[in-house]
Amino acid sequence: MKSVFILNLPNQTVNSMVAVRNSQKKLPKIPAKKIPASLIYEVIDGKPIYYKGYREVLGGTKKISEIMGASTLQNTIIEYILRILFRGLDEKKYRIMTNEQGLHLENKSNLSADIAIFETSKLPLKAADKHYASVAPKIQIEVDIDADIEDFEFPEAYINLKTDKLLAFGVEKVIWILSESKKVMIATKEENWQIASWHNEIEITEELNFNIGQYLQEGESPYA
Repeated sequence: MKSVFILNLPNQTVNSMVAVRNSQKKLPKIPAKKIPASLIYEVIDGKPIYYKGYREVLGGTKKISEIMGASTLQNTIIEYILRILFRGLDEKKYRIMTNEQGLHLENKSNLSADIAIFETSKLPLKAADKHYASVAPKIQIEVDIDADIEDFEFPEAYINLKTDKLLAFGVEKVIWILSESKKVMIATKEENWQIASWHNEIEITEELNFNIGQYLQEGESPYA
């Protein structure tokens, strides 16, 4: 079954994907020199983006270990998609990387990936080392936002920026899944970005789809 999209959006425009934050004063900005490198989640154009919850760590109300882990819902979604990928993709042609796979896009730009699908021809096993990947995955899938986005004017601005960077890097398709709004965004370089309910069939490749809403309903999840 092909994907059924409920909305087509011009590139670099994402609306109704992220729950709107309450209109409240922004928290005071913390000087970067006072924030340890261990709290940096990503770096874009030299600007550090910190883990969600880093302010609580600096304030002493949380430990670093408390903000690094994913929720069981987030991991359930990732596990579901990984099962589809491992069963459906030719392991000789593709490598499936997870666990916040690091990507080195260019000088002063390092991003992470919840799920990254690489072509084996571009990232062979012998190329694995102790550094971030410097080649683009064919497809990248993100589940929820692990970054602190307080410094962005709008919540969706972070999604736009990261997606633009990934597409410019050479990623052919970027898929965002947001559990709060139960929406999925599919972005490619040449076409309008698309948003769908996660109860629709979403295409990963021509052969592989996922339907998160249906999967959660079948498991009697209250989040379906």
